Parts: sequence; C-alpha cells; structure tokens
Amino acid sequence: MKAHFRKPLAALGFAALLFTACGGDDSSSTATEAPASSEAPSSEAPSTDAPASDVSALDTNGDGVVQFALAIPGPANDGAYYQALVDGVKAFTTSNGLPDPIIVDKIEADKAATAMDDLAQQGVDVIAVGASEIAGPLADLTVKYPDIFWYCNCGAGFADLPGLAQTVDDSAQISYSAGYATGLLLKDAGNSKATFLGCCDLGFEKEAYLSFELGLKAVLPDAEFSYVKTGSYDYDFDNTAGATEAYNAAKAAGVGAVYPYLGGAHEPIVQLANADGIITMSAGSSTACDRTDLKYDIAVKFDGGDYILEALARIVAGTFKEGEKLVYNIGDNAGPGGSPGAVICNPTPEQQTAMDAIDASLAAGELAADLGAIKGQAYGG
Repeated sequence: MKAHFRKPLAALGFAALLFTACGGDDSSSTATEAPASSEAPSSEAPSTDAPASDVSALDTNGDGVVQFALAIPGPANDGAYYQALVDGVKAFTTSNGLPDPIIVDKIEADKAATAMDDLAQQGVDVIAVGASEIAGPLADLTVKYPDIFWYCNCGAGFADLPGLAQTVDDSAQISYSAGYATGLLLKDAGNSKATFLGCCDLGFEKEAYLSFELGLKAVLPDAEFSYVKTGSYDYDFDNTAGATEAYNAAKAAGVGAVYPYLGGAHEPIVQLANADGIITMSAGSSTACDRTDLKYDIAVKFDGGDYILEALARIVAGTFKEGEKLVYNIGDNAGPGGSPGAVICNPTPEQQTAMDAIDASLAAGELAADLGAIKGQAYGG
C-alpha cells in the first residue's frame, strides 16, 4: 500500500533495479525559491550495491502489477519539456520490466480533474503530473485516492500537499546560465541579437526570459534582446504557426540566436534555425547535444525525466517522501543528466572555462540578489 513509499525503501533492495534506468546518458520548470524547510539534494546518489528485489514493492494497490501513469498538458512527443518526462518514465519502466506507462497528454486545465480522476481508476500505482497548469485538482485527488503515489514537477511555488511528492528547480539560475552560454556563442559569431520565443508572458516565462537576458548581457552588455509571444491563449506552447511567424521576423532582423521556450512548437523552430545557421538550444532535455536528427548548440537542462529518476532514487534511500519537495539547484545531481543548467554542446576550451566559472558563481549564490529581484518582478512580489 501507500506506506511503502512513506517509509525508507532501501531495505527492500530495489536500488539496483532503479539504477538500471538511471545509469544511461552521462551528458552534462521552472520554480520560484524553495521554502526554507526544503533541503537541496545531495550530489551523491544512493548506493547501487543493494541486491535486486521484487518490484512489487511499488505495487501500492496490491493487484500484482506495478503501473505508472503520466498526465501532461502538452504533447508527449514535443521533443522538449514534456517528452523529457515521458522518456524518463519509459526508461525506468522498460529497464525494470514494468508495463508501459499509461500516458494522457494534451490535457486542458479545465479538464484536468476529470482526466486524472479517470487515470486513477485504471489500477495505477504512481501518477506523475507534468506541470502546475493542470495540478490544481491534486489537492482533492490526493485525498480521494490515497493509495496512489502522486508526484508532480510543479515548480513555481506550487503549494505543499501531504499526499504529493514534488520536484522543483531554480529557473532563474538555469535561464541565466542559458543566456550566458548564448552570449559566449554570439560573441564568437560576431553577432549580438537574441530572441526568446515563448507563449504568453506568464510569470514563469518572465522569470526565464528576464534571467536569460541578464546572463546574455553579462557577456554582451550591448546585446539586443527580445521576447516574443507565440501563443493564442494561456499555456499555448504548441502554436507552430505563431512561433514560425515570430521566428521569421527575428530572422529578418538579423538575429543570431533563438531560444524556442516552447512545447509542440519547439522542434519546428529548431529545424528552421538549423536550416538558417542560427544558434539554438533545447528547452528542458538534458540529451539534446546527443541528437543526430537536429543540431543543438546549447542544452538548457531542466529535464523532467532526470528529475523523476533522481526522485525515485531518493525514495529508495528513504530521503524523499510524499509531502516533501526535492529542490534542484545548479551544482546538484538531478539524475542521469547531472546538474540543471546550460551546457554548450561543442565548447572551445575558453568557453568551457567561462561556463564552469559562471556555474560556480551561481551555485555559490553570488547572483542570488539579482535573480531574486527578477523573481519578484515576474511574480509581482
């Protein structure tokens, strides 16, 4: 039952199975500041020495089948933020011989309660919710279905719930590092124009693009930066037509770099940038640098798949339970992809040295005041 997750699980010997999923790619959300009671995750993952055991330890409803389910607001195959979570859960279930996860995608906020209630009635043991925009019903659902283990990468100050395990990151840190990396590449390319393509100027977008601009101008003080809405309504990160129109306008203005901070519209913009030789970057995936079908210059890592794999590792170790938030900052281990933040895919030695230095500054909190001011501006604080 549910108590399997609320007590330390290391004695169950499940760690070896878990790390089969965690041991893949080694390539090196957003949230407001974590509550004071949250502890930053250790960079040391739990030991993998425990013997393999029966994965029925995860069978919270006792039906003999360990069934994961995912509820996400965007397309499961967006090649960006939502697919990262899907890929992470699939890696875990495949590696551990579990059934494929039940996936419900493109969930609209006003239909989230019904969609997740339907999922909960399908004999599932774990439900992972992909974003805060559909997480409102969780206050009721976690009480209605207490035998399900509920997880959300909700971010952006989502309320603590006793029946919900959450992971959060620091979008301001991540976005600053992305802007800094972009500045380094633009500087070497002899260009100083960058565009950030988003949805509709939501609070978490403001946190991201204002931090990105600050990082960009730390390298190129005279850089020209623009944020462009591409959505037709709130949370419309999938509007390929709107994103293409914005991209073409930026291209005509001589932009040298574009950050498609998008869902379903992300990959189409990356394809256009590739064709035009414009610097571009991922929006979440930690494995972007390894892609062969698309070329990424920067991987901006806030990978939902990595986050849930690391969360599962800590559940096994007994250090992460329902009702808690696991906070990922730059410098912390966040699963197979390592630390959150930006990495240049093929850096020069000088670029890598500069990125190592700025990551160290961010990890040490040296930019906390500036980034905190941005969060206040973004969320009206």
